[in-house]
Amino acid sequence: MKINDPEIQKNVYCKLLAILLLLEWICRRITYVLKYAKPVFFPPATYIHLEIKVKTNFKYIYMAKIVVLGAGISGHTAAAFLKKKLGRVHEVVVVSPGAYYQWIPSNIWVGVGKMTIDQVRFKLQPVYDRWKIDFRQAKATAVFPEGDQAMDRPYISIEYTGEARRGETDKIDYDYLVNATGPKLNFEATEGLGPNKFTHSVCSCDHAVATWGALQTCMLRMEEGEKLRFLIGTGHPTATCQGAAFEYALNVAYEIKSRGLLHMAEITWISNEYELGDFGMGGAFIKRGGYVTPTKVFSESIFAEYGIRWIKRAGVSKIEEGLAHYETLDGQMHTQPFDFAMLIPAFAGVGLKAFDKVGEDITAKLFAPSGFMKVDADYSGKAFEDWSVDDWPSVYQNPAFANIFATGIAFAPPHQISKPIKSPNGTLITPAPPRTGMPSGVIGKIVALNIVDQILTGRTVFKHRASMGKMGAACVVSAGFSLLKGNAATMTVFPIVPDWQKFPEWGRDLNYTMGEAGLAGHWIKLFLHYMFIHKAKGYPFWWLLPE
Repeated sequence: MKINDPEIQKNVYCKLLAILLLLEWICRRITYVLKYAKPVFFPPATYIHLEIKVKTNFKYIYMAKIVVLGAGISGHTAAAFLKKKLGRVHEVVVVSPGAYYQWIPSNIWVGVGKMTIDQVRFKLQPVYDRWKIDFRQAKATAVFPEGDQAMDRPYISIEYTGEARRGETDKIDYDYLVNATGPKLNFEATEGLGPNKFTHSVCSCDHAVATWGALQTCMLRMEEGEKLRFLIGTGHPTATCQGAAFEYALNVAYEIKSRGLLHMAEITWISNEYELGDFGMGGAFIKRGGYVTPTKVFSESIFAEYGIRWIKRAGVSKIEEGLAHYETLDGQMHTQPFDFAMLIPAFAGVGLKAFDKVGEDITAKLFAPSGFMKVDADYSGKAFEDWSVDDWPSVYQNPAFANIFATGIAFAPPHQISKPIKSPNGTLITPAPPRTGMPSGVIGKIVALNIVDQILTGRTVFKHRASMGKMGAACVVSAGFSLLKGNAATMTVFPIVPDWQKFPEWGRDLNYTMGEAGLAGHWIKLFLHYMFIHKAKGYPFWWLLPE
């Protein structure tokens, strides 16, 4: 029978297409369950989203494979939400060189002996097995966003780091790639800096354990009557993470004081900040006790209370045994002797390379010179006076490849938040922007939700955004571990990147930018430690807890 009516023809064709697509979906489900090779009926890394009005809308979505590089705060958060939202139909792969998840903010307490290493870390494999995430203990070495001559799909190359397969190489294809590698701890950028050289670190839990061992030795020496000099702060002219070093300095002072040894110790803070309390975000004005106080005064008062002297506007250039060389913004060269030093290194990208289909190096297309990945930010290099919150990324998508994202420390900031200043010798002595902790978790989550939204709906317009110029953050700075005598400074800022157009007087909204110090702050920080470990382990209702 001939059907001449175009509307009837269209309806018949739609029903036939719906049946074919349903059959294709059933085939894919069968192959997935049986763990056979994934069919490639449709082009990879694309969406097919059909709405055919038969009786109800019929939607077809392909089975996606998302690879997450890194299992720190940002990567682990992204992987957790990807798997929770996508379920078993879609594949999530996590690639990380370490076997453990680390709650890095509590490394401070490991570094003063108040927590053990296993209180701040846990093995990833059991968690990912429970979540049905494919975990590869390996380091990524290169990205092939167009595939190569032998493989049409985009992929990453990896090198296994676990004992069972150490040194083996492999390729993992993907539909989406989330770069959450975190930083390379660039100790090499400062001669003599770092573990196994002349200074200590709390940047990883392993480092923190070794640092506590060295600090214990110092305590014994002071108990025996020897006066010692402690140097804590940043170990490079453009280092970030002043907050972590600040916390450690206060905890070291607290532990020395609690042992009655403060008269035997000289504690010095050294930092590339223009003023104390800059923390890489240009400082802040906070509401405290009904008054507006700059973080400069807030920080100086705490240091004065703990007997810590400070050296600011200093870029450490070289470390020798017991001696730190540094340059100040006035161009003068100085030295600072020490018996114990914990200095935060500069951060850099982990050294990933990128290649096109024919093997040409396109690393500069994906990554900034720092090694961090380019995203939807303004990298035009405009003058400080022209900076705007709009320079900062909001969806963290690579501009060259729409299926690649970077989260947490792995994304390249468009510029500093603090004003960049050079010495007369041309040395830039300015903190790099902080992107750790709460911002990392939030960014990891919104990237995951945007990818999920694209996979499930086919929409290319992003629904979730998290610009650091429109995002708030909370920080609890430990100043001594004790349930009855502990202390911590609790601070919130909104937004992280000052918006001088919206808040011309203070740069931030003082209704949400405030700080207080006291015992309650310590209880909050201790509670947050266990809460975030609970969340990271995927215990009941983990997804309800904030980032």
